[in-house]
Amino acid sequence: MQFNINKQLNADAQEGAASTEATPAAVTNVPVAAPVEETVVSAHDDFDWSMDKRNVSTYSKDEKEKYDAVYENTFRQINDGEMVMATIEAVTKTDAVVNIGFKSDGLVSLNEFRDIPGGIKAGDVVEVMVVEKEDRNGNLHLSRKQARTSRAWEKIVELHKTGEIVTGQVTSKTKGGLIVDVFGMETFLPGSQIDVKPVTDYDQFVGKTMEFKVVKINETIKNAVVSHKALIESDIEAQRAEIMGKLEKGQVLEGTIKNITDFGAFLDLGGLDGLLYITDISWGRINHPSEVLKLDQKLNVVVLDFDDDKKRISLGLKQLTPHPWDTLAENIKEGEEVKGKVVNIEDYGAFLEIMPGVEGLVHVSEITWANTPVNAKEFFKLGDEHQAKIVTLDKDTRKMSLSIKQLSPDPWSEIETKFPEGSRHTGVVKNITPYGVFVELATGIGGMVHISDLSWLKRFNNPNEYTKVGSNIDVVILNIDKDGRKLQLGHKQIEEDPWNSLEETFHTGSIHEGTVVKRDDKGAVVQLPYGLEGFAPSRHLAKEDGKSIVADEVNQFMVIEFDRNDKRIVLSHTRLWEQAKEEEKQAVIKEKKAEAEVTKKAVKNLQGKVEKSTLGDLGVLANLKAKMDSEAAAAAPAKAAAPEAPKADESADETPAAE
Repeated sequence: MQFNINKQLNADAQEGAASTEATPAAVTNVPVAAPVEETVVSAHDDFDWSMDKRNVSTYSKDEKEKYDAVYENTFRQINDGEMVMATIEAVTKTDAVVNIGFKSDGLVSLNEFRDIPGGIKAGDVVEVMVVEKEDRNGNLHLSRKQARTSRAWEKIVELHKTGEIVTGQVTSKTKGGLIVDVFGMETFLPGSQIDVKPVTDYDQFVGKTMEFKVVKINETIKNAVVSHKALIESDIEAQRAEIMGKLEKGQVLEGTIKNITDFGAFLDLGGLDGLLYITDISWGRINHPSEVLKLDQKLNVVVLDFDDDKKRISLGLKQLTPHPWDTLAENIKEGEEVKGKVVNIEDYGAFLEIMPGVEGLVHVSEITWANTPVNAKEFFKLGDEHQAKIVTLDKDTRKMSLSIKQLSPDPWSEIETKFPEGSRHTGVVKNITPYGVFVELATGIGGMVHISDLSWLKRFNNPNEYTKVGSNIDVVILNIDKDGRKLQLGHKQIEEDPWNSLEETFHTGSIHEGTVVKRDDKGAVVQLPYGLEGFAPSRHLAKEDGKSIVADEVNQFMVIEFDRNDKRIVLSHTRLWEQAKEEEKQAVIKEKKAEAEVTKKAVKNLQGKVEKSTLGDLGVLANLKAKMDSEAAAAAPAKAAAPEAPKADESADETPAAE
């Protein structure tokens, strides 16, 4: 070990002073040229200590240069940022005194040696970095931490190039991942790079020593990213390559379910994943793989197909058992009755699963004997069970047709006996269309009531104005079409036709109070007594004040047409006040005519008297005759202006056609 000459000079100058080991702090250098009384101790043992005491200033120039050279050679030349090996001279409570062979010793905090098991002691050799040869206080600034970081960064950069595996310790958790100590340098381990599986609990890894791969470095800020997942993936890739090299179609492998989705399940085949589609899980229908599979479940599967390039493997589970169609029981044959569960519903029918993997179709035409349309999605419900009869069975094409209606006899075979024409029955409304109502009289037996056969008196725009689905309705069998499996039904025929008796009440010219229930450009529908309806054309709705009758208005109407065959009544409000005016005019004319007759008779009597009188006054007679002629002339224009009485059928062209 080299001695520090400055320390030695101070030690010789102070008698009884403590040794230099008890004073670890750096000491200010003493100029070499200063005169001393004591003999200078050289670092070399061959120095002549018996030399007489003399002042160094008496040295010759050559001697001085010689001794200066010897002094300078006792120190090493260092630069800022240089990495040097150092010896621990002493250890205090907070620092270590470090000798690097420079003019003075340096201090390094003990915190920078915490990674050394058991700590440090005098005599240990460590590597430090020269941060500053002389800081603002004149001290030598050294750092073991920066030395370790620098060396660690060099190694990390090299490992990133070579791809070698490095061991590090997880020291703490941070946002988005973990901090890993690699060679004394902090690196970042993202959460996504911890494992191939998603990790949510980062705390479980703190304090663990693990292997990593340097996947990214930043030279500018000297930052590195490591990955543990990359090591796992490389191992898995090696396993994948080995498995893919041995794969064959039809090969049976054992796998563990690692994920379940709507379309299937992913199995771990020992480093390689395979997909088990939902359609290859069971011969029967399943709605979701979780109905028969569970996470971490181990099961044998068969390799259906694989792609070396895309590393995709298609697996099958149901293929390990024979197809159910190939092992059908003997009682599964045409004409036999079976029980099945509804597994699929289409517009044309429903599929019943007789046994797992064996299904039959119940067509909509095989649901009921009735000829009324059936909605399969309303009749069937998923999961419901139904009894059915096997109609056809083809094992080669693996198809089966079923029938529900054939479980019971065809009711149409005795239709004339049970439902003869003219008979009355009560049925249930099953369906309503714009043109009629479909009524079920018995299972498989039904017919339609046309909209015109719902009521004798009312006209409906849609049958749902009269009845609703599910309601009971009384009907009469009007006609039977056995071949077409159709019944013509009527509802209004339950009662006698009231139009035969209504003609007396609603004869042409009769006046009735009515309520306008509907009004449009063509006219108005008027509600009359006894539930009867009539129609008033638009020009027959004009009132005397020039306005027109509106909806919901109650007023008087005259029947101007009654057609029993077409069940039609034509009304007019305008005709009422027009006829009243006409009658008033006729009354005036009649009254004037009567007055003229009276006057005429009076004149006639007067003429007789004059003729008998010898002294007749011809002047009076002439005046009376002139008066009569004047009154007759005044009455003639009024009679000519009066219109003729309307005929009963003049408005026939104004009424709507019979429905």
